[in-house]
Amino acid sequence: MTLALGLTLGAIVGLLVVSAFFSGSETALTAASRARMHALEEDDNVRAKLVTRLLSSRERLIGALLLGNNLVNIAASALATSLFLGLFGEAGVVYATIVMTVVVVVFAEVLPKTYAILNADRMALAVAPILKVLVAVLAPVTATLQFLVRHTLRLFGSSIADDADVLSAHEEIRGAIELHHKEGGVVKLDRDMLGGVLDLRDLAVSDIMVHRTNMDAIDADLPPGEIVDAALRSPHTRLPLWRGEREEIVGVLHARTLLQALRDSKGDVSKIDVMTLAAPPWFVPDTTTLKDQLNAFLKRKAHFAIVVDEYGEVMGLLTLEDIIEEIVGDITDEDDIAAALAKPQPDGSLIVDGLVPIRDVNRLMEWDLPDEEATTVAGLVIHEAQTIPNPGQAFTFHDFRFEVLKRHRNRITSLRVMPLDKHRAETKETDAAS
Repeated sequence: MTLALGLTLGAIVGLLVVSAFFSGSETALTAASRARMHALEEDDNVRAKLVTRLLSSRERLIGALLLGNNLVNIAASALATSLFLGLFGEAGVVYATIVMTVVVVVFAEVLPKTYAILNADRMALAVAPILKVLVAVLAPVTATLQFLVRHTLRLFGSSIADDADVLSAHEEIRGAIELHHKEGGVVKLDRDMLGGVLDLRDLAVSDIMVHRTNMDAIDADLPPGEIVDAALRSPHTRLPLWRGEREEIVGVLHARTLLQALRDSKGDVSKIDVMTLAAPPWFVPDTTTLKDQLNAFLKRKAHFAIVVDEYGEVMGLLTLEDIIEEIVGDITDEDDIAAALAKPQPDGSLIVDGLVPIRDVNRLMEWDLPDEEATTVAGLVIHEAQTIPNPGQAFTFHDFRFEVLKRHRNRITSLRVMPLDKHRAETKETDAAS
């Protein structure tokens, strides 16, 4: 009797140890750093290669771990129930349930998972060889379970692809950046720059281009002297040339090329033929992603492109600097007026030009204004209000208050934007003062 009792207790303890191994292994492998494993792989670490191989078939791995964990837990509970029934009779069922619940939760779940979270990479490397064998042995069973799960889900209208992944690599990186920023490990500037790189694949050139109404272009039919004067007045080094209509771009004039021509002609402007100096315009579709356009700029060793829509109509222009600014933020110089277009106020509001992109406002103020339906702040107000508002009108949506300050013809030129919580606090202070 004593021997049988000892063997049963030993079996229960052994099964709990195996259960703890399964629980800790599951947590370690799911929490292991894929970047760290990849770095170790580059150093020919055999165990790191095993971890990567196991994670490449995550569903099969988790299925094997859960199957093994449940088997040993059920076996341990059955043995404990049998043991307590022999000691306490029918009341042993209650005792076995209480004792096994406490023991399994503490020693087979919480304790190993906590250790695994704190030592994820090290534990993942340690258990990888054992799990490789386990996954191979249980492969037929886990494959059957996968088949049953997928077809059961399909009965309820849910389909899981074999290569389905909840988060893309870009979203995982973005989430990690945001997490480290909140924890203080990544400063705002670095977060914005890293996020800007990831955003290049999600943005089209139409999202950041200079709209045609703001293009600084020159009429190619003007006398050479007037063209030179216009080029000197412009803060830009590359200027589109148009003929007939402003949207008919026929060339791009570079200020340095014009300066060289002035030197060669010894200052005689009448000898300058602007069209022979101009480079042919490069037209790009407005739906091109910034990532593809950046690669195209680098491939062509170009800095300037004219953006057109599906009908070939000129929509605006895009420069290499515009794309770089999406990563590093606004690049200002002595001729740049961008800083004057968005001015944070002491009360937490923002005085902003209507043409400022919503993305720039969100980056500057750390807000979360939606930019799915509109690119600029003015566009967002018009979209939500379903009208072109007059100065003095105010609107509230997306937890922000938008007050129109100035309007020129049909264009909103100035707005005051404030989060609702700050606006309510300001209103209460004003009421209290009065």
